[in-house]
Amino acid sequence: MELQVTTLDGKSAGKIELADDVFGLEVRQDILHRMVRYQQLKAMAGTHDVKHRSEGVRTGKKFVKQKGSGGARHGDRKAPQFRGGGRAFGPTPRSHAIDLPKKVRALALKHALSAKAAAGELIVLDSVNTSAPKTAALRTTFGKLEWKNALIIDGAAVDQNFALAARNIPHIDVLPVQGINVVSILKREKLVLTKAALEALEARFA
Repeated sequence: MELQVTTLDGKSAGKIELADDVFGLEVRQDILHRMVRYQQLKAMAGTHDVKHRSEGVRTGKKFVKQKGSGGARHGDRKAPQFRGGGRAFGPTPRSHAIDLPKKVRALALKHALSAKAAAGELIVLDSVNTSAPKTAALRTTFGKLEWKNALIIDGAAVDQNFALAARNIPHIDVLPVQGINVVSILKREKLVLTKAALEALEARFA
């Protein structure tokens, strides 16, 4: 697969050949769904908690005799049916993460990249280096390029001026290539990869 390389000024910077085994796969929605679910569950804090019967601060003394009261038989006041008692079957802190094989995770990333390429939403950029961290200037540049909702992936280190200028622009995400993930790719309309990011991805999947 061959794509046009562009610059931040909107000018052509030649063409580049993309690997078909990374950007030319027939997209499988089931693999993407498994990966999205894996990421979202792994990101859940799982810190929800309530006080159970054993954690209550009320007395544990039996408050009514076992028989002869004319009512139900009870133990202490920490039972769930009493006001101030513990919660029955309430949530406790736990991890929501599920397992997903490493090969499936790598395949899901390939399918996400292939989905953007097939939809014509993949853009290859020469570089994202800017001379000054000016948000207004970068917003104007994105307007000319029609990047209203985009994920921009640079090489191992993102240009600091570009990152500072882009972080205040709504619906624009900037990540180093190590941070590329399926959820971030599918969240944005356009995927912008620099030549450095492409080289790193090809080396990763080689």
